Amino acid sequence: MTATPLREDNRDTYLYFGNPIYQYSLRQGIEDGFLAPYRVHRVVTEWDAAGWRPSKGELDRYGREIPDEEYETKDFERAVALRARSEAIARHFTNFLRQTDRFGKTIVFCVDQEHADEMRRAISNLNTDLVKTHSDYVCRVTADEGEIGRGHMAQFQDVETKVPVILTTSQLLTTGLDAPTCKNIVLARVVGSMTQFKQIIGRGTRVRDDYGKLWFSKLDYTGSATRMFADPDFDGDPVLITETELDSSGEPTAERIIDESAVDPEILADPETAAIAEPPGAERRKFYFDHGQVEIAAHLVYELDPDGKQLRVIRFTDYAGEKVRTLFPSAPELRIEWADPVKRTEIIERLSERGIDFEELAAAANQPDADPFDLLCHLAYNAPLRTRRERAGRLRTERKDFFDRYGPEVRVILNELLEKYAEHGTAQFVLPDVLRVPPISDHGQPGEIIHLFGGAEQLRQAVTELQTLLYAA
Repeated sequence: MTATPLREDNRDTYLYFGNPIYQYSLRQGIEDGFLAPYRVHRVVTEWDAAGWRPSKGELDRYGREIPDEEYETKDFERAVALRARSEAIARHFTNFLRQTDRFGKTIVFCVDQEHADEMRRAISNLNTDLVKTHSDYVCRVTADEGEIGRGHMAQFQDVETKVPVILTTSQLLTTGLDAPTCKNIVLARVVGSMTQFKQIIGRGTRVRDDYGKLWFSKLDYTGSATRMFADPDFDGDPVLITETELDSSGEPTAERIIDESAVDPEILADPETAAIAEPPGAERRKFYFDHGQVEIAAHLVYELDPDGKQLRVIRFTDYAGEKVRTLFPSAPELRIEWADPVKRTEIIERLSERGIDFEELAAAANQPDADPFDLLCHLAYNAPLRTRRERAGRLRTERKDFFDRYGPEVRVILNELLEKYAEHGTAQFVLPDVLRVPPISDHGQPGEIIHLFGGAEQLRQAVTELQTLLYAA
């Protein structure tokens, strides 16, 4: 029995044992529910997209002149180590965790042990709030760590153990690691072997529904996933692939959904390991460039077509509309659920699981002031767009009877809540948090404001009804 597919790099196995009597593909395992499906985020830095070239006479951190050549992804961390690139990757990945789950267990595959330590340090520096309380939040696990590394690995595998959350490694964890709750696989190095690519994917395909692990994400910063999906021998396509462009601070500037036909042919080329020219007498095998700034140039989303046979490219807004129609066939059905604050939270979570973030969606649609509900209805059902302020103004005009039920000061508070919604969205309805921020906090302490409404339950009912009326037909 082997989990290794038949490839040129392991054909001797089959010559020795003969052809398999039964085969079960990665795709079959995912479709049958035994293996977790996954979403791929293809993230491209400027230097990966266009290459990097040192300035004339540029010296590295050890005072050595960096050869004047064009360096590409396959050269990074092998021929030349670019600190700004590592930090941009770490920053984008950290922001990804902040938007999803900061305790979602993750394996970061790096070029070598040194690169794994660089990534560990960069990620730790961006998560100091968690590292202060969890010293093992980010750990390097390579051959150099020995027993200590094996201890970190064992804790990472334990479904009951919270930390370590992130393991940085090079080759050690590609096989033999059973981590049922691993939610993220990060590729910070080029993977040129299909066998190794499937082994790496296998670190995330375990399913543990009792711990909420039903799928996982793959963040690819080197183009390895894109290349492997284009390989005719690949048999386990992702449910979604996105490509994101990053600025110099690691913040995303654009996101789109693609298929492999939209990728630059050079990305699909087989990236052989870079030949590293050692300068005469040099002890170190690569150069270290610690300066400069790098931006994320692209973030792609890959998705299978309805037949599950081909990756396609669609606009992010069209993708969002499709997913909304899948969940809610009509706008009235969505409206009923959305008007309930509890059910609205569930809808947001379900859309988030499908890769839909409202800030990114509003930016992609160029509608920053639209209410998320109206934006979804517009994209899914071609309904007219309405801004949050238009919605608030309509409620004030058409439902004066709601406000007239309350005393003067309570009416002021409800109108202030509505104004905060018009400016910032439905997050302003969260109780009791909103009672602690101006101008509502100007009416007194939270307890005093609750008393104005006649009690906590009456306050909650008033705010819930305000939201229901806000989304009434």
